[in-house]
Amino acid sequence: MRSPATLTRAIHPDCGEAPWPDHEYVRGWGVFGLPFDSGHVLALRVFPQSSFGPYRTVWHRDPEGRWSIHADAPRVEHACPRYYGPACAHVGASRIGLEWTGPRTLRVSMDEPTLDWTLTVARSPLMALLNPLSAAMPVSSWRPRALVRTRELVAQGLGMGRLQMSGVMPSGHAGLLMPQRMYLVRTSSAVLDGVDLGSPTRLDECPEIGGVPLPARGVLAIGQAMWPIRDRDEFDTARQDARATPERSAP
Repeated sequence: MRSPATLTRAIHPDCGEAPWPDHEYVRGWGVFGLPFDSGHVLALRVFPQSSFGPYRTVWHRDPEGRWSIHADAPRVEHACPRYYGPACAHVGASRIGLEWTGPRTLRVSMDEPTLDWTLTVARSPLMALLNPLSAAMPVSSWRPRALVRTRELVAQGLGMGRLQMSGVMPSGHAGLLMPQRMYLVRTSSAVLDGVDLGSPTRLDECPEIGGVPLPARGVLAIGQAMWPIRDRDEFDTARQDARATPERSAP
């Protein structure tokens, strides 16, 4: 069975086309969300493929509920802030480093604010059964609302809370999150700007960013997401800008 490290390394950078016509998309992996017992929440998005080219982002919610998104991208506005920026108190550029130090252990670093974050995902017989089945299902299986709802209920049964894999983003885009493989976080430690964020925890309620729920417990996911194009002229202009902007080299 291939490890998360092997699977994520196999996703090659590309500025391509969404699987469905008239949609924009991302494909890659990340930490869907990870709550800590200090009240902080971290998330990671690593999208080697998207309508606007490769990027990485780190999300942070402080105990007061303020969200920040830090983007390692040629243009910050082409990364996650395109969809979630309106719900953030801060959006900015940062250098984000990634290192798989083992088949299931990831280290994430960031320069501004400084971050040293390590996590390990658990081995689970149940996930070993569910993940290959989920990955084998065609993209068309995400169109029927009943099948999307079934996936949401499975995630809830795994302790992730009342997730919504489809809904309206803070930007107004109607999004569909499509995880193909998921791994529960077993252990993690993180120091952000000198502050130890504590230990991973499971919350009673899902943390939200602009009304969009993230998991109530730590989850690493591999998959993709799509949004119908809202404004064709705006989308085409953004694509042209993205292709004309030099890519930042990975740290």
